[in-house]
Amino acid sequence: MRPMRLPDMPLHDPFVVADEETRTYYLYTSNEPSVSGVQGTGTMAYRSHDLRDWTPPVPVFRTADQTNIWATDGGWAPEVHKWAGRYYLFTTLHDEHRPLPVPPPTRWGTPFQLRNHLRGTVTAVSDSLLGPFTVVDPERPTPPAHLMTLDGTLHVDRDGQPWMVYAHEWLQTVDGTMEAIRLAPDLTRTVSDPVHLFKASDAPWLGEQIPAGVPAQLPPYITDGPQLYPTPDGSLLMLWSTYEKNVVGPDGNISGGYVQTYAVSESGDLRGPWRQRRPLVRDDSGHGMLFRTFEGRLMMILHRPFENARGKLYEMELDGHELRVVRQCTELDGGG
Repeated sequence: MRPMRLPDMPLHDPFVVADEETRTYYLYTSNEPSVSGVQGTGTMAYRSHDLRDWTPPVPVFRTADQTNIWATDGGWAPEVHKWAGRYYLFTTLHDEHRPLPVPPPTRWGTPFQLRNHLRGTVTAVSDSLLGPFTVVDPERPTPPAHLMTLDGTLHVDRDGQPWMVYAHEWLQTVDGTMEAIRLAPDLTRTVSDPVHLFKASDAPWLGEQIPAGVPAQLPPYITDGPQLYPTPDGSLLMLWSTYEKNVVGPDGNISGGYVQTYAVSESGDLRGPWRQRRPLVRDDSGHGMLFRTFEGRLMMILHRPFENARGKLYEMELDGHELRVVRQCTELDGGG
């Protein structure tokens, strides 16, 4: 069977697990029936030994296979983490038919009277990287259900305590935030209240692309796609995405200016303080994550463009806790 290459692979919110035992890269994304051959909301996984040639994807999680699950739509931003000898899938689901009350005005007012509904990240578990994954709590998302959240990721702090870090939606906050909540040792429930990490408007470069004579960027400010990465100097990085030059349509969709950026907690503590850095990649690119190849190279994968997304791989470099792009790995797109 002819291998697949990145330009041929539908790939939104990509997440890579480099499995040392099998020397295999597992690339997770939302299920796309046109390539997986399986209908329904869920997660599929591509596999590769060299990041260039990939197997056709196989489904590893489907909401239709879960018993009495609280939501069956979405399947966004899947990622898989090994913890205590098992594999845990985080993915965001939503149910537009279960409305949440519109929150009270923020300091920005409430300029977007868009319907809030139940949305959040679920946790599912398997003994295999290829699933099948089963949700640990089918009745509710892992973050508090009254919050409209997405893109939960796992972070284990220096004391070995697991946390879920997630984006709190601009639909509720207007100025989107990153928050964290402690998880039980078996990852099945939360054991704390949410902790505020930073808000999207903390990024000082937002609005720089606004044309001269036009007011600085107005809300909403979006938080999206967190991933935590400890550095050798003891700092903690967070990759995250946002939008410049926001345009909000009547249906609530955002257009224009999707960017990949990052922040640094020089203390190495999840609570920060977090200092924002300039974007790593613009060009309608984002939801990236860092991983190391089996040869030790630091890589970032993200998707571009936002619609009809495809994966792009970049070689990265760390200088202390400063992250920069070395080059885009176009040879892995299958051209040469």
